[in-house]
Amino acid sequence: MSGYDRPLTPGRIGAVKDEDIDFSDIPELDESFWQRAKLVEPDLTEQVTMRVRRSVLAYFKAPGKGYQTRINRVLESYVRAQRERR
Repeated sequence: MSGYDRPLTPGRIGAVKDEDIDFSDIPELDESFWQRAKLVEPDLTEQVTMRVRRSVLAYFKAPGKGYQTRINRVLESYVRAQRERR
């Protein structure tokens, strides 16, 4: 298949036929792969209501969007550190 000289748009991707896709650089998944494979369950988020000090919230909001993600990352690192101490 040719036409890699310009980016594939969603429309162009949808027009590619399965038989025209080159899989030669992707190794086959043999039995040894599946024997070593581990199921990884997603760690989904859950909406909660919690009370935090205004100063703490202001600190995490100061850099801009994403303050909830920043708070979650801090909490995740705390949990990891506590698990490692056990």
